[in-house]
Formats: sequence, structure tokens, C-alpha cells
Amino acid sequence: ELRRRRLALKSRSAAAVMVETPAGCLFEDIQYEDIQVEAAVGRGTFGVVFKAVWKGKDVAIKTIESENERNAFLVELRQLSRVNHPNIVKLYGSCDNPVCLVMEYAECGSLYNLLHSADPQPHYTASHAMSWCLQCAQGVAYLHSMKPKALIHRDLKPPNLLLVARGTVLKICDFGTACDIQTYMTNNKGSAAWMAPEVFEGSNYSEKCDVFSWGIILWEVITRKKPFDEIGGSAFCIMWAVHRGTRPPLIKDLPEPIESLMTRCWDKEPSQRPSMEEVKNTMSHLMKYFPGSDEPLKLPHQSSPNRSGSSSATSTGDYRQLLIPVPQPLAPCPNSKESMAVFELHIRMAQDYLKIQSEIADLARRKEELMSELEQDQREQQTSSRLLQEHGKLLEDNSSLSTDCQGLRSKLSLIKTQNQHHS
Repeated sequence: ELRRRRLALKSRSAAAVMVETPAGCLFEDIQYEDIQVEAAVGRGTFGVVFKAVWKGKDVAIKTIESENERNAFLVELRQLSRVNHPNIVKLYGSCDNPVCLVMEYAECGSLYNLLHSADPQPHYTASHAMSWCLQCAQGVAYLHSMKPKALIHRDLKPPNLLLVARGTVLKICDFGTACDIQTYMTNNKGSAAWMAPEVFEGSNYSEKCDVFSWGIILWEVITRKKPFDEIGGSAFCIMWAVHRGTRPPLIKDLPEPIESLMTRCWDKEPSQRPSMEEVKNTMSHLMKYFPGSDEPLKLPHQSSPNRSGSSSATSTGDYRQLLIPVPQPLAPCPNSKESMAVFELHIRMAQDYLKIQSEIADLARRKEELMSELEQDQREQQTSSRLLQEHGKLLEDNSSLSTDCQGLRSKLSLIKTQNQHHS
């Protein structure tokens, strides 16, 4: 069945199926013997993901564990073979025996793990947060604009957003639930915290369900909090709350253009949500006020993308301080050089302002770290001083006890001598 589906895919057209990879090769049948599997690194919507080496480069291979997962495998194979975009994970090829997909490897792991479970949590700025969301919007807008049939991802969430290039480039992955537009959902797939209400309600839905998910993701990267985490309970509890209109709380001091875009995206009525093309264009405009997104993150050593551990919590305030209202210039008059000059000057000043705010936030964070280290040093010095005092007291006690012991021994010897004389 797998071979039949793959042959059908290839026979449609070379343009639709053959995807050029960064190495210049084409989507191909891969022999499993040519792959050097290293270690399991996580799970997707279906199957287990392994890190491996193929043709001298790191790759990720996704395997299926049962026949029940074969359909999701075929969906992802079909959909990934159609796409070629810098913000979507590359598909290099697939194997027949065992059944697996060979894809681009993301060395920085998922956005979800960077946000919530890396140890220690890396610091990132508002520029990084905005850039990740822009790149996600670019990838999804590409899916929604595909011809002849557009794609809905349907399971857009941070665990399915991978990071490469020291955390500066985002790639969308996990297309096991992707489907063509205008299809009807027969079973509730996806994840409740990011799922649009019309999806879990079983209604007809469109590509606007991805727009809803994107709005929740924007809130999540700005706050560094898990959406609806305060609700707790089962996925049904979250679905019921979203159905009744509950959304994540608004963010203090968030600039109005960002807040407006976010709340429009998670509107209950899909028709009131912007298209992903509009989201992409709006984010591209806003990025002018958030320079520095290409600055590499200081990531901890990662043995695997799904590494877990204790959270040395990087305060959300470190970067939320940057998300303060920036004076928005009036649209310039294209025919006036003076108006255009003032507009460009305002943009440069806003960029400098945000850069300074970023430096202030970094310095404040460093100050907190140094204060913490100083307090730790002081505690250690106090402990050392106390131990030295206790050690000196013990030496004095030992000397006193030694003197007493020597005196007792002398008395004992004298008593023994007197007893011998009496006998």
C-alpha cells in the first residue's frame, strides 16, 4: 500500500512531488542501510523521531510503531512532498522497510522546550519572540496559498515549531494531521490549548483555524507561560472554557497594534479573523520596531530536543519590558521629502530606543544574577567564618581535654604507686 501511494504521488507531476533540498538533491527513495541512527529525540503526532546521519549530514527520521499510524504517515508524506519553504521542515525522502520519513534535523529542538522546559531557560528578547511568530506566519501563509489545493496545518503549536541556526530560524513540522481546505473533521485531533473552537466543536472549518492557533502562540512567546495552564484538568475543561469565550489574559503594556492583531486572531467567529497573509504583512511591518532578531541565543548544551529538567526561571519581565508602547508615526506623505525624512527618522529613533531598552533589560538581568552570586558568596563566607569559629573552639576544647586527661593519668599513676607501697 505504501509503495502504491508513493508511486501515485510521483506520477502526478515532478513539480508537485520532487522537492529540492538544501544539499541540492531531490526527494528520493532512501535505503535504511544508508542511515546511521544515533538516538531517539522525541515523538510527533505519530511515531518516534530519531536523530541520524545520512549522506554525511544530520537528519531526523520518523518511524511508525503500528499499522494504525500508517495513515498519518501517508498524510505527512503526501503533504511534505508538496512544500518547499524556508520556514517548513524539509523532507529528504522516505524508506519502505522499515517505514520511515527522512527529514531535516533541528539541532535547537522545539520552541515549546525553549519556552518552558530547557535547563537553564535561555534568555530571549521581544525581537526574537516577534521574529518567531513572523516566521511561523510566513510558513503558514505559504501553506494557505498553495495551488491547486491549499493546506491547513490543523495542529499548529510550539511543540511543532522547531528551531535552527542558534534559535533564530523557525521551521514548522508534524504534518500528520494536515488536510486540504474545505474538508470536514470527523475526529478531534490536535491540542486543546491551541485549538480553534470550530475544530473541536466538529463544525466545518477553514484555514482560519490555523490563524486562531497562531494568536495563542503569539501570547505564549510574549508571556512565556503555557496557555490556559491555570484551568488545569482535562483537555475537555480547556475546550469548554474556549467554547464559552475564555481566552488568555491580556498582557500589560502590550502595544496596541500587537494586542489588536492577537485578539482578532482568536476571535470566536472565523470570518472576523484576519487571513494569515494579513498577519504576515502586519508582523513584517511591526518588525521594523524590533531589531536584533538575528542575534543568536545562548542555548544550553542539548543532548536531545525534548530534554527536561528544572527551570532556572528567566523572568518574563526581562523581555516584556521591551513590549512597551512605541509612538507610532503618522503615515508619511510620499510626495514630501520632509515628511518621508521625519518618518524615517522616527523609525530609526524607535529602533535605537528599543535597542537601549533591550540593553537596560540585559543589564538589569545581569545585576540580578550578580546580586544572587554576591548573596551566595556572603552566605558561603558566613558559613566559612562560623565553621572556622567552631573549629577553633573544638581545638581549644581538645587542648583542655588533653590537659585534663594528662592530669588524670598522673593522678591514676600516683594512686597505683601508693597502693603498691601499702601492699
